Parts: sequence; C-alpha cells; structure tokens
Amino acid sequence: MGPPIPEYKKKAGEDTEVKRSRLLYQSRKRGMSENGLLLSNFASRYLKTFDSQQLDEFDNLINKPSNDWDLFYWMLEKDVTPKEYDTPIMDMLKKYCKNEEMEARYQQPDLDPIIK
Repeated sequence: MGPPIPEYKKKAGEDTEVKRSRLLYQSRKRGMSENGLLLSNFASRYLKTFDSQQLDEFDNLINKPSNDWDLFYWMLEKDVTPKEYDTPIMDMLKKYCKNEEMEARYQQPDLDPIIK
C-alpha cells in the first residue's frame, strides 16, 4: 500500500477557460498510458464544446475515482459504472471508446491552446 490518496475537492470560483485548460492537461497526464490516450483524445475533440455542467461532470469523472483501472473498465464497459459516474459525459466517453470511426488513436493529440 502506498500513501492515501486525498479526497478530490472541487475548485471554487475557477474561470471556465482555466478549467478547460486544467482538464485538458489532466486528461493527458494520467496514471495509466491507456487512460491518457483515451481521455486526451476525447478531451481534444469535445472539451471546447462543453458547457459548465458538462465540464463539472468531466472534472468529477477524471478526478474523483481513486483507481485508474476502475475508470478504464467503466469506459470500455467491462465493469458497471457506479451511479455517481454514470452521466451523459460517461455515455459520450463510452461511445467514443468504441471507436466506430476506426480512428488511429495510438498517440496523444497535439496541444491546441484553449486559452487565447
């Protein structure tokens, strides 16, 4: 066992564009390469279009679970998603992970600055 992981606390008063930039960064820097690939490509495609509620759902989804394997299995629908994380954003992520367009997603996308 390692040191305990502190409980995630939502950032109060964070500017929307700063939140988008933070979430883009956090989607790229995961504990597992597999999650980094899936989440960074997903964030690159959709994060700019998310409203405040969707940003909060994505923030909760990528920061609250303490085990990256849990998140990985939920995204791939190999395990049942707990009710707390079973949101429209998780549905989008599950659909994205099916890769019905057969896109090559073997590397993280280039950074496209959100804050201008």
